[in-house]
Amino acid sequence: MQHLRITSPRALTPAVLDALRADPAVTSLTCVRGAALVPEGDLVEADVPREAVNEVVDALREIGVPKQGAIHVVPVTTWLSQAGLDAERLTPGSSADSVVWADVTQRAYEESELNWTFLTFMSLATLIASIAIILDSQILVIGAMVLGPEFVPIAALGLALVRRRPSLLRFAARSLVVGFAVAIAVTTAAALLARALGWITQDMVTAPRPATGFIYTPDTWSFIVAVVAAAAGALSLTSAKVGGLSGVFISVTTIPAAGNVALGLAFGLPDEIRGSLLQLLLNVSGMAVAGWLTLAFQQAVWSRMSERRARLVARLRRRTGTWQVLDGD
Repeated sequence: MQHLRITSPRALTPAVLDALRADPAVTSLTCVRGAALVPEGDLVEADVPREAVNEVVDALREIGVPKQGAIHVVPVTTWLSQAGLDAERLTPGSSADSVVWADVTQRAYEESELNWTFLTFMSLATLIASIAIILDSQILVIGAMVLGPEFVPIAALGLALVRRRPSLLRFAARSLVVGFAVAIAVTTAAALLARALGWITQDMVTAPRPATGFIYTPDTWSFIVAVVAAAAGALSLTSAKVGGLSGVFISVTTIPAAGNVALGLAFGLPDEIRGSLLQLLLNVSGMAVAGWLTLAFQQAVWSRMSERRARLVARLRRRTGTWQVLDGD
């Protein structure tokens, strides 16, 4: 169940209430007249099953609420309501499977923003990855993977294509390019300093690394793992059941590959640079394509669910206001 908190300019409130009343999925509808001060207007609140949020938000967009007021969509962790339960039963689909596109898109914008926090996490994760490579430590590689913030911007590339958001595509692509460039530059500088101090030697970088050799030796499995992990990550981002992202972080070698590129640059090792760059490109491209395909599939499925719900709502309106679930729908 999701809770809608709508700040509505006074002139739009009648249309907002009509749109919400017309949808049988909306329950607990309230309106506090004059409660909104900026902009001046009313406060409207309602509960909506997660499966119906997209259609309700789209209806409010058409009225112009986001431009003149605001719509807050807040998950409800615990609720007790027979009307709400009936509304969930009435709405086709499963709450855990449904995608609230406004929530996913906003998260993509927020976590793809190019800021000092993003660059710092990218740099620190790449530094840890370079240390992991020198020590041939799988534990440190996993730590670097988890610390890296690059997955959501990569997923945002596919989301931008599915939702036709060119601004998000530019936003995410810029963050990824600048983020990896800065992280590699910072790690290269640190590696040069460590080399000058005698902490790292070329032999340490080129020595056999059975635990971390996969970082600079890409193969078919690298791409396959990236595709599978990104598909799981996209589902975790869009589903109500979040919990798979940590598995995605420790399945792909984007950050470790960037760390090895930095070490290759610091010691002038073209083979290390070439292999690691190829690994990085394979992982990023595989994740971007898999995320796009997963999100496109979800959009296609939920478009059909929306059409099914529209037919159900039309049938209910022709009846005498019953909330009984119709057989076959």
